[in-house]
Amino acid sequence: MSDTPAPPSRTAVVAAAIDLFVAHGYDQTSVEQIAQAAGVSRSTFFRQFGGKEDVVFADHEVLLAETRAYLSQPHDDPWAAVCEASVRVFRHFAADPELARRRYVVVREIPDLRDREIVTVFRYERLFDEYLREALPGLDPLDAVGFAALVTAVHNHVLRRLMRGARVPASVLRRALDDVLRRYGVHPDGSDAAGDDLIVAAFPRRMPAAEVTRRLRASLGD
Repeated sequence: MSDTPAPPSRTAVVAAAIDLFVAHGYDQTSVEQIAQAAGVSRSTFFRQFGGKEDVVFADHEVLLAETRAYLSQPHDDPWAAVCEASVRVFRHFAADPELARRRYVVVREIPDLRDREIVTVFRYERLFDEYLREALPGLDPLDAVGFAALVTAVHNHVLRRLMRGARVPASVLRRALDDVLRRYGVHPDGSDAAGDDLIVAAFPRRMPAAEVTRRLRASLGD
């Protein structure tokens, strides 16, 4: 049996990097300092992450891959599967909220990291959009992109509450996403956001779906 200690996990390296960024500043922290603090060689760091910016977003790269794998499995309800995928991502950050909050502080202070955060959010949204279009042939692309955007926005809203120090269990996000399903009329229990009321309306066949939606909302005061 070898007495050689196991190398630090990727999570440990990420935590060491975030701690240094918070303590000394992102721009003032070198890769050499991160490698030394994490107990890895400089070459190992670059092999695992590529650079300082990549280490900040390492969790997201793993989560995007896991989310894609999850959605590639068979699901009876694609709408609910997208919501569940969102909850799975949230649970990852809620499992270690202090590390997530320190990372949030770093990203918020560096413009290049904020820009990458925006791109990362869009990657989740695009993944959800593409999955819905593939899982539901014939689905209006506007419905797919709208649902994907709303799920992502709700997820980020709840996650920001966690980042700002509130205690936010995953059940809070799940309830919010239940409301999203009801607003789209696709909740598994068959309910919608307004209850079980039935609305009947007639419109010209050639009227665009977006205009039908606009007129209904105007008439219903929504």
